[in-house]
Amino acid sequence: MRGARVIEGFWVFPLLGLAAGVMAGLLGIGGGLVLIGALVWLLPSYGIPPEAAMHTALASSLASIILTAASSARAHHRRGSVLWKTVAWMVPGLLVGGWLGSLVAVALAGDLLRWIVAAYCFLVAAQMAFGGPRNAGTGDVVPVGWPMTAAGGGIGAVSAVVGIGGGSLTVPLLVWRGVVPVRAVGTSSACGIFIAIASAAGYAVNAPAGVLPAHAIGYIYLPAAIGIALASVLAAPLGTRLAHAISGAALKRVFAVFMVLVGISLLV
Repeated sequence: MRGARVIEGFWVFPLLGLAAGVMAGLLGIGGGLVLIGALVWLLPSYGIPPEAAMHTALASSLASIILTAASSARAHHRRGSVLWKTVAWMVPGLLVGGWLGSLVAVALAGDLLRWIVAAYCFLVAAQMAFGGPRNAGTGDVVPVGWPMTAAGGGIGAVSAVVGIGGGSLTVPLLVWRGVVPVRAVGTSSACGIFIAIASAAGYAVNAPAGVLPAHAIGYIYLPAAIGIALASVLAAPLGTRLAHAISGAALKRVFAVFMVLVGISLLV
């Protein structure tokens, strides 16, 4: 029966991956918040203990984001939209923050994590609906220096706790520093790779022994992570093309409504 559930999961999880991939390319997010609300509901039917469902959703989401963000970053790089000097300065902070944030998350109770993620969904919804760029950018700004490393540490830590690739934090930061929005999205996608690697490793290594059934590494449930990742890699370039072709203002408001629904679903 468990094997049948795993096979069935490869039909469910890729659907989530398609949505995550498009969001990654379009808005510079790894799709984590799109995934977590659904995974929390789905995972218990695949043998995941309810008390571990939240941690598993976060870990599996982050593991899938490695490939999602890489695919999105590759597509943006081809269009010249990744500021690699900025990424290089942020990477040390992203790695350290992602690892430490995962340690904090593993130590927290699942119910508390659920409230934290729900609150973050509401914050993202408010940012998407009402936030606007403080600086339109000139196209020549490339933020570098230790302040970007420090910012990477904070972004990595928060992202690990709420299971995201950091785009909802990195994009506003870069736009505020004067980066053109489409380059902020591309740069955020590249940063998400390193956040996801460090965070997923933390969830895998520091999970209690034997907490999940077969097909898991620590808190990472492999059928979910692999199924989502494979589909998201295919969908991310589509989101990238849309990001370069359309205005995202209306879409961001629609996504804000969706984030509110995700937050409410986590609290119900």
